[in-house]
Amino acid sequence: MLELRPNCECCDRNLPPESTVAMICTFECTFCADCVDTVLGDVCPNCGGDFARRPIRPAALLAKYPASTKRVLKAEGCAPVRAA
Repeated sequence: MLELRPNCECCDRNLPPESTVAMICTFECTFCADCVDTVLGDVCPNCGGDFARRPIRPAALLAKYPASTKRVLKAEGCAPVRAA
């Protein structure tokens, strides 16, 4: 089950469970669409994978399966992955 992380790892923007701008990679690294487009070039800086829009968990299921409250932020900053 997805954690639904609460923020962008790059700019720390809040990304609540109902956010339509939350993007995730296959490892569930979470970024906002603005950072994915303008900073990261659609490449995850953690794993090198691409992104997909994070699905929205129905509100009725959030009580039983709550979103994560643990914020993750890249301590070294957020920079695009360089091509090899």
